[in-house]
Amino acid sequence: MGTKLFSLACIRGTGAGDGYSCGLSPRPHYPSMPKYPKGVLVDVERNTEPTEARVLFSVTGMTCSACAGSVEKAVKRLPGIKEAVVDVLNNRAQVMFYPSYVNEETIRETIEDVGFEATLIMEEPNEKSTQICRMLIKGMTCTTCSSTVESALRAIRGVHKAQVALATEEAEVHYDPIIVSHEQFMKTIEETGFEAILISTGEDMSNINLQIDGPWNDFPVNMIQKSLQALPGVEKVDIDTNLRKCSISYKADLTGPRSFIKVIESTGSGSTGQFKAKIFPRGEGRDSHRQDEINQYKRSFMWSLVFTVPVFLTSMVFMYIPGLKHLLDTKIVNMMTIGHLVRWILSTPVQFFIGRRFYTGSYKSLRHGSANMDVLIALGTNAAYFYSVYSVLRAAASPHFEATDFFETSAMLISFILLGKYLEVMAKGKTSEAIAKLMDLTPDTATLLTFDSQGNVVNEEEIDSRLIQRNDVIKILPGAKVASDGFVTRGQSHVNESMITGEARPVGKRKGDPVIGGTVNENGVLHIKATRVGSESALSQIVQLVESAQMAKAPVQKLADRISKFFVPLVIIFSFSTWLSWFLSGKFDGYPKSWIPSSMDSFQLALQFGISVMVIACPCALGLATPTAVMVGTGVGAAQGVLIKGGQALESAHKVDCIVFDKTGTLTIGKPLVVNTRLLKNMVLREFYDLIAAAEVNSEHPLAKAIVEYAKKFRGDEENPVWADAHNFESITGHGVRAIVQNKEIIVGNKSLMLKKSIGISIDAEEILTEVEELAQTGILVSIDGQLTGVLAISDPLKPGAREVISILKSMKIKSIVVTGDNRGTANSIAMEVGIDDVIAEAKPEDKAEKVKELQASGHVVAMVGDGINDSPALVAADVGMAIGAGTDIAIEAADIVLMKSNLEDVITAIDLSRKTFTRIRLNYIWALGYNLLGIPIAAGVLFPFTGFRLPPWIAGAAMAASSVSVVCCSLLLKYYRRPRILETLEIQGITTV
Repeated sequence: MGTKLFSLACIRGTGAGDGYSCGLSPRPHYPSMPKYPKGVLVDVERNTEPTEARVLFSVTGMTCSACAGSVEKAVKRLPGIKEAVVDVLNNRAQVMFYPSYVNEETIRETIEDVGFEATLIMEEPNEKSTQICRMLIKGMTCTTCSSTVESALRAIRGVHKAQVALATEEAEVHYDPIIVSHEQFMKTIEETGFEAILISTGEDMSNINLQIDGPWNDFPVNMIQKSLQALPGVEKVDIDTNLRKCSISYKADLTGPRSFIKVIESTGSGSTGQFKAKIFPRGEGRDSHRQDEINQYKRSFMWSLVFTVPVFLTSMVFMYIPGLKHLLDTKIVNMMTIGHLVRWILSTPVQFFIGRRFYTGSYKSLRHGSANMDVLIALGTNAAYFYSVYSVLRAAASPHFEATDFFETSAMLISFILLGKYLEVMAKGKTSEAIAKLMDLTPDTATLLTFDSQGNVVNEEEIDSRLIQRNDVIKILPGAKVASDGFVTRGQSHVNESMITGEARPVGKRKGDPVIGGTVNENGVLHIKATRVGSESALSQIVQLVESAQMAKAPVQKLADRISKFFVPLVIIFSFSTWLSWFLSGKFDGYPKSWIPSSMDSFQLALQFGISVMVIACPCALGLATPTAVMVGTGVGAAQGVLIKGGQALESAHKVDCIVFDKTGTLTIGKPLVVNTRLLKNMVLREFYDLIAAAEVNSEHPLAKAIVEYAKKFRGDEENPVWADAHNFESITGHGVRAIVQNKEIIVGNKSLMLKKSIGISIDAEEILTEVEELAQTGILVSIDGQLTGVLAISDPLKPGAREVISILKSMKIKSIVVTGDNRGTANSIAMEVGIDDVIAEAKPEDKAEKVKELQASGHVVAMVGDGINDSPALVAADVGMAIGAGTDIAIEAADIVLMKSNLEDVITAIDLSRKTFTRIRLNYIWALGYNLLGIPIAAGVLFPFTGFRLPPWIAGAAMAASSVSVVCCSLLLKYYRRPRILETLEIQGITTV
């Protein structure tokens, strides 16, 4: 929500908005208030001011800008108020005040006196002062673990937000660096019993790790650190003497990695020796830690097999081979046999050495007042192991007691669980393949060019692509990958950008055109100047967006979180109750003696039932049901050119039954052209366009740009013509512009603007407007010195396939609506052409947002598809905001889903993918809950009295391990997602989409 509020703040901060684009309604202006209330003394000489405070209220009941104005006016009348801003779209009021003269409660009461309900809420963190820290957390096994870590991080002062994802085993913390540092997060995680590894931290900084070879001792190492810290733009330098690694945080616009290497290699000479530096070898990130974890589980499982297989053979197989049976039954001390001793010796390393991770996990979990899966495993295996030890020792001490041991139960349980964890970790690694594929798009090396003072190439050097710095010029050969974001300085070629934007056709590039790192140069040699490197690149931003999406929890995940709080304690209670009920039933002849197997007594039978209940219960499957599906779904979406910002967006999208489309740039291409000009007064056409271009050049609206571009044609070969100065420029929101050019009043805009300015519209002009609108074109009126002088017809062609997309949405039972700031005639013509019945024309941004809220109030789940600044209030208000990838940064920031290819058919892809993902999540929950609801009663022996079927503990443990693996594998099936078949055959202007 903070991002969306920031987006709206950006809109509000633009000052004079566009004449045609609909901005937010201007705030009401009131008579200027004194900066300080009466009686506040300010020492001018010392420049001291009273302490300020800021507070945020949620204000409910406001319906329009008049409501916001009444609240703002009432608050500003209070003594001690410096500033008050009311946001009617988000029902919030922000007030800056002097606590010495007024307090929060007085402000709240004032708002309520106006007639609205006000609630004090925590102030949104200032995004500029907020940093983000990402950490890898090792050792989490279920939702209880992730919830424990998340709660501990949120409790730290200075933390604005903390998210812990079980599926990725990562934590993302938004914090105030003035109050807390990332070292405290690492310490807190370790105190909760898990290992934390820093992935990244900071904001607006790049990070790099260098490997330093040379004579390591205190003096030269300190020299290196001080030399690096002296460089401009270097924020932090950490040197790890054990790994010979130097970690540097820096600002990419001021310095870069080649500068660091140069400083390091120039440090030290003579007796101290020479240092060499290079980029630290790849593979030190999350992938290497994931591989280490896989290797650890594999190693543990293989070692467990070395001991468990003999235990299994001696207890289950050799007992049926006469010679071996006799050997194993040979008594050593009283009734203790060789078989007892062999199984005891072989199972002990499995229980205490190979299975020690379950002991440490249980201890750490219980120490913090929670219970996880490790607790269940430790209790179950310990019960089997120590009962077996007791039984064997009693047999050794008694000449009559015949021992029955369950050593194979504890050993096989641990082995099967390790196998399950090994398979689960491998499967979880595959869920993040989308990120790995994106990161692999960057080439390993790049060709750096050096120029002389005349601009001639004097040297070509192959460098590691991670050493590229801003403003470097890189040579890209045909067939090679573009190594960095930048623009073409020389050459001409076609670049395949499908891996980033999803656009299948190569895009022509020539001098001045931008290029994206990771794309492929098709033909021709290009020289590009690097503009965005490291974490600033488009590819890095996409990776970060996908990573953040995979961190964000879907609301449906709350079900698993609620269950996990009580799951393990309830299972332990049920397990003990199972043992006690079977034991007491046997003790008091509650069931026939024939039910008891010949090798057991009633106590041992009850113990096996109790252990089976404890080890079959699986909280992991519940915890993995949602995040693994969301991870795969967002990854698949990114590969399809649909960037989904988290589980919330994914969950909302599958419920959408109504879509509100903006017109310009969404249903249409968004590149309007002037197609006709009708003058109503005798005037030279060039002079006419010189005047209106001089006014329109101050506007950023697409229609204004189209007029200026058309006016350039009358200037001949002038590439950047200079227009006359425009004085008293005024942008009239949603209507047009007004300016004084060459002492003439120029007004350019729609019909309502002319009427508002009392400019008469002739019958001829009315007829021209009607004719233009019937052709689905936009009619723009031009007034010079109060006289209607001309009518411009501007056309913005429909996007290819728009009609087909609307038709497919109808077949999916999704209602479509057009909401646009354009005139009614043009809007109706466009809507009729694509097949949309509901049209709202001449709508301002707040009108679009209000329409979205009306639809929501009538029971619809609404998606908004737009591309401009004027769409962002509606994108924020909608249940799901979808921004066209070619749209403005503010629209993309405000949206929940970004359609990278700017194709309308991706709206269908986004909704279909969300539906498929949530179908998978439902299946995961049905399996995870169904498994526990069926498995626990069967393990407790519900079927035993009727069928004689009993679930041995080691089989119960295998079933538990298999349940987690099956949930992850079910989610992985989403990797094979394909767009709806109807899109595969959709022909767009003779081109079949693929």
